[in-house]
Amino acid sequence: MNGVVEVKLPTDLGISDFEVKMIVASKLFEQGKLLSVQAAEIVGLSKRAFLELLGKYGVSVFGYRAEELEKDLKNL
Repeated sequence: MNGVVEVKLPTDLGISDFEVKMIVASKLFEQGKLLSVQAAEIVGLSKRAFLELLGKYGVSVFGYRAEELEKDLKNL
């Protein structure tokens, strides 16, 4: 199920739409609720670009699920 969520933030936070999307997507990825490819799609990035930015948001790239790692290894 896809949905739209509207969040009203104070304008003085200085946070861009991209940063809000990245914060949400990285946290959901960290919790195992999204695959990296799904999280990247939310943000509008390639999977690789999303994974490269995770550290900036305090999320380890090595936190993704075993089946996703196996799939990535098969694709190498």
